Amino acid sequence: MPYPISLSTVPNQDGFVLSQNRFSPRLNVRELTFSAARGLGEMFDAEKRAFCFKMKASQGRLVQEGLSSRYTTIALLGLHQLEAAGFPSPIPVQPVLEGLLRAGSTIAGAGDVGLALWLCALVSPERLEEVYLSFGVQKALERSSDARERRTMELAWFLSGLAHAGAIERQSLPGLGDLALQTCQMLMENQGPRGPFGHTGRTATLAGVVRGKIGSFADQVYPIYALAQFARVFGAPRALIAAQRCADAICRAQGALGQWWWHYHSQTGRVLEDYPVYSVHQHGMAPMALFTLAEAAQVDFSEPVYKGLQWIAGENELAIDLRVGATGIVWRSIHRRSRYGSYLENAIRVIGFSEDRALADLVLNCECRPYELGWLLYAFAGRDLN
Repeated sequence: MPYPISLSTVPNQDGFVLSQNRFSPRLNVRELTFSAARGLGEMFDAEKRAFCFKMKASQGRLVQEGLSSRYTTIALLGLHQLEAAGFPSPIPVQPVLEGLLRAGSTIAGAGDVGLALWLCALVSPERLEEVYLSFGVQKALERSSDARERRTMELAWFLSGLAHAGAIERQSLPGLGDLALQTCQMLMENQGPRGPFGHTGRTATLAGVVRGKIGSFADQVYPIYALAQFARVFGAPRALIAAQRCADAICRAQGALGQWWWHYHSQTGRVLEDYPVYSVHQHGMAPMALFTLAEAAQVDFSEPVYKGLQWIAGENELAIDLRVGATGIVWRSIHRRSRYGSYLENAIRVIGFSEDRALADLVLNCECRPYELGWLLYAFAGRDLN
């Protein structure tokens, strides 16, 4: 099925013409994945052998800004998934991975170590022992500030790396099982009674009290993925139950247009902050997590996944197709023009006076980051869809 027909077009402040849709087309997932691969090709710096930090609209052009080893790792995860599905990658995955591994000493946080281990387990499993030892994986929880603060997203990335490493047979990875179990327990301690996770461990400090109760969408989906993967590899039913409790909570809170909201209260399960709504949550992170959980727990999340996916194709608050034609990129988010207005509205909602979501202040964020398209490919490449 072709891309949605544009019934009208509207220029934005950066000189791009945005497709505006007034109907509900069915999005072609296969075309979306090939388009994302093209987009990643445009985001790669061939000289530096790394992906940019972001690509943004400027005076009618798309320009790269910065470099990111973290985004490079995630982009390679997606491109490897594309290759595993039998399709060529626009960027050779193996040589870029070699560069990342050579720079391993600069990867300090447990979260980034987990991402590197995850990628190595999938792309170069024969080097897994070497990477496990040279990156000091066994001591990552002790030496890394993100682990000491028990940051949910980073613990989930670390656990995902350990789980993928544990799935590789005939590897000598000392202490892997115990380390994975310890990480899983730390991660599950960040989960509230209603299902969502807080951003960090709950401590006696003011920051620990606040951030231990409030978690972003990333703090929900990465644990869902990590716990489901851990459960599959190590046979841990409690981890699978925790993942499903979180998944059920975010699915109950999903917006009428399929929006995956921004911040959640781990104690009540309520949405604390709705906008921005990020495209990567819609087309990459939620599908990746929910598909993995569905396969591990034999449950079906296809309805919320595809409802959320349609949001980027024009079924959103601005009735704008967020895909940018032949470039392959997808605009980053719809957000509120005024942060003050967003805080005020969310505060009113939290104390229970109003559930209205005013749309007049919503605008489009015209940038895209490589990890966004990387997770899209990781979620959908190889799936036998339309």
